[in-house]
Amino acid sequence: MLIYDGDSDLQKGGEDGLPRYPPSTTSRSTASRESAREKYPYPDVRVEPAVLVSADDNAVREAKTRIGRFFHAATVLLARWGLEVNGIEPIPEGERTDKRLYQIFFVWFSGNANIFTMSAGTVGPAYYSLGIRDSFYVILVVDAITCAFPAFFSTFGPKLGTRSMVQSRFSWGYYGAIIPSILNVLSMQGYLVVNTIIGGQALAEVSGHLSATLGIVIIALISLAITFCGCQVLHWYQTLIWIPNVIGFIVMLAVGGNQLRSARVASPTPAPPAMLMSFGSSLAASVVSWATLTPDYGVYHDRKASAWRTFSYAYLGFFVSSFSAHMLGASFAAAAVSVPSWSTGLGDGNDVGGLVAAVLAPVGRFGKVMLVAFSLTAPSACAPTMYTVCTSFMTIHRAFARVSRFVVAVVSTAVLIPLSIIGANKFYNTFVDILTLIGYWIAPFCAIVMTEHFVFRRGSFSLGAYAVPAAWDDPRHPNLARGFAAPCALLAAIALIVPCIQQAWFTGPIAAHGTGDLGMLAGFVVSVPVYAGARWLERWWMRRGKERWEARRGVVRQAVVEMVNVSRGKEGKGEP
Repeated sequence: MLIYDGDSDLQKGGEDGLPRYPPSTTSRSTASRESAREKYPYPDVRVEPAVLVSADDNAVREAKTRIGRFFHAATVLLARWGLEVNGIEPIPEGERTDKRLYQIFFVWFSGNANIFTMSAGTVGPAYYSLGIRDSFYVILVVDAITCAFPAFFSTFGPKLGTRSMVQSRFSWGYYGAIIPSILNVLSMQGYLVVNTIIGGQALAEVSGHLSATLGIVIIALISLAITFCGCQVLHWYQTLIWIPNVIGFIVMLAVGGNQLRSARVASPTPAPPAMLMSFGSSLAASVVSWATLTPDYGVYHDRKASAWRTFSYAYLGFFVSSFSAHMLGASFAAAAVSVPSWSTGLGDGNDVGGLVAAVLAPVGRFGKVMLVAFSLTAPSACAPTMYTVCTSFMTIHRAFARVSRFVVAVVSTAVLIPLSIIGANKFYNTFVDILTLIGYWIAPFCAIVMTEHFVFRRGSFSLGAYAVPAAWDDPRHPNLARGFAAPCALLAAIALIVPCIQQAWFTGPIAAHGTGDLGMLAGFVVSVPVYAGARWLERWWMRRGKERWEARRGVVRQAVVEMVNVSRGKEGKGEP
């Protein structure tokens, strides 16, 4: 990817006629200023305070094309506006100094204090016919446990300075990490579809002149604009955008409080354990899926801050917002059965925006204002997701890493809009299918990364444990896994997940016995021992291979020494 210093100009007059680019203190080689001056011996080139990351060889190569020159000009312009144009290269220690750790709380509080998270709670009553009490117990247990996973992964950002999929190379291997990178692009794009549908539906309820299609386009473009600006602007947006959502939730409770009191507390019939497990699985998937995003939004924060402190900020941000929004959604969906206007707004369960509009209808124009606020704050969940789609795509291949992030964001939006329009008519089917499919691979992914960190890296973030600057882009570096253990663990997990699936389109033989959907839980549990065993064998084989190589090299060295000695002996005797 092309990154340039915002204040520097191109240096003309190279031997090949190409422009010269100033180096950056955050470049991949992390060279010192002295070595940078040796590499760029032009007297008027500034090698300090470079604020942008550059891959110099790629920059010169891309400058040969018209497209390259266009992207270069766009990158320089964005940099001068103060926008982030960094790629996927790890952020050096000297730049991980932002002490505003409270931003980690707000980015995830805002990301979940919205109608998207509320819609996840409505699945229990609307899809599984659960009452408020059963929904409450499931939501409390699932949120309390699963919020710990994305909160733990958030510690990798400040400590290592790596994006999520780049960090996965240390457990999946350089080439093995292509698998979760591709899966993450597809999964997060699916989440974007669901988020955009909800925001578009809510915006369409404001006026009869607005359609859900137009609302989807508006939400998608707002999300693109925030993602375009980069991580720093996204943090600023997330620090403030929760305010209208929280006000809206309070207004909904005040307006619909009487109807909520008359809602059914218990399920019409005792809820079978299988139904509770399936609802819990969909909730768990909606929370755990954030684990592949959270490292991306702490890469500029203080690397010296305690990992527990970072974890606490993230956990509170997730739990407070997720539990509140999930319960709010479950309560209003359960009450919609006895409130005709709410039931009409919700329809057959495919219009969460219609439910919110029906609840706020008694307050007239103020309710419309709140509905606009709900819909226009949907990017609080969409923008972080789209940002991670970009970084995950750039991790798949080095050629993709050269594509500017804002270009990937534009392509993501172009794919997002038509898919959202198509999926809007079958929201709940789309929603549940996407959540469960994501959960099935996210669970083994989390198990593999956590096992690597706690078992083989001893829970340490030190340079000796990871050696990020040298290892992150070197497939043969000894600090990277070889890439055999993680795929083996994933295959073993899939072999157990499939029999445990319980979906409308497939029910496995184990789930058919009334267990509910245990696929996500089974995938996590089986991945830990399988990965630990396979990784131990991988490391043993690597050590053995190194020993054999050292032995062979020693034999070759000894043979060379003997040949040299024999040759010198012959010369001393005057032999030709």
